[in-house]
Amino acid sequence: MIKDFRIGEKIDGYFLLTDVQIRTSSNNKPYLTGKLSDITGSLDFQLWDYSGPMSSADNGEIADVSGEIREYKGVKQMTVYSIEIITDYSGVDLDKIIKQAPIDSDKAMGYLDEMIESITDEDYRKVTRIIFDAHKDRFRRIPAAKSVHHGFLSGLLMHTSYMVRIADFLSRTYKDITDRSLLIAGTILHDFAKEYEFMFSELGIVSDYSVKGQLLGHLVMGSDEVDRVCRENDIPEDKCVLLQHMILSHHGDPEFGAAVKPMIAEAEMLSLIDMLDSRMEIYRENITDLKKGEFSKKIFALDRRIMKH
Repeated sequence: MIKDFRIGEKIDGYFLLTDVQIRTSSNNKPYLTGKLSDITGSLDFQLWDYSGPMSSADNGEIADVSGEIREYKGVKQMTVYSIEIITDYSGVDLDKIIKQAPIDSDKAMGYLDEMIESITDEDYRKVTRIIFDAHKDRFRRIPAAKSVHHGFLSGLLMHTSYMVRIADFLSRTYKDITDRSLLIAGTILHDFAKEYEFMFSELGIVSDYSVKGQLLGHLVMGSDEVDRVCRENDIPEDKCVLLQHMILSHHGDPEFGAAVKPMIAEAEMLSLIDMLDSRMEIYRENITDLKKGEFSKKIFALDRRIMKH
């Protein structure tokens, strides 16, 4: 496993490919670079004097790789001698290569079903049910991100179900200023359009952003689908606009991708819940392999190092 690799060790095994691209070296020769991953970690690799056929189109695939572990600026990486995409997984233990959410997916999906039925406002419940049922097969399986947080199989399900638990609690705590139906509906639907934002490998791994994902983003695409479903089902316009606002503002600030800033209590709450759960997952993913008292490297998403106490 990657976490056990030692400098100078010869390696031959199966790994998940990400960030694959062909670059040009200082002596003007093409080479292949990217990351190799398993459930214990990842490391950069280079295959020198290589011009194809592999490219970024192979992100999210499993490859049979052989090479040697070397050190560059204090960091382990692999100099690859041979690499080949595999399409027959019969001899591969995918559970050791591809990370999956540490949850019971059946229970998490059941919980979200229950929470949809608990929405007392008939209009919000109807919109949420229609959209959730239309997307639930992919919703159950796909990651919530390309990297940063919940970038593993069923990551979106984990992220959303955790957020709904927090939203349910806060809706009762602040029941004098929040509409629970709107908050639960917005929380369940806030990220469903990530299905459109990413391209996925056959295994369900995010390989890249889609064209629409880059030009529109999941907030706009999610809002558009809510608008369409509302119009098709005669949902009052004021409710539709509020639900769209929840989706369009859940990143909190335009600097972080929000189309607009939250302007209602439920949208403010959703953006804070989203930030809380994403940051706690970043902590979880980065302290797991640390020893007690050890600090991580600087984490870009948090702009700091963190410590496992």
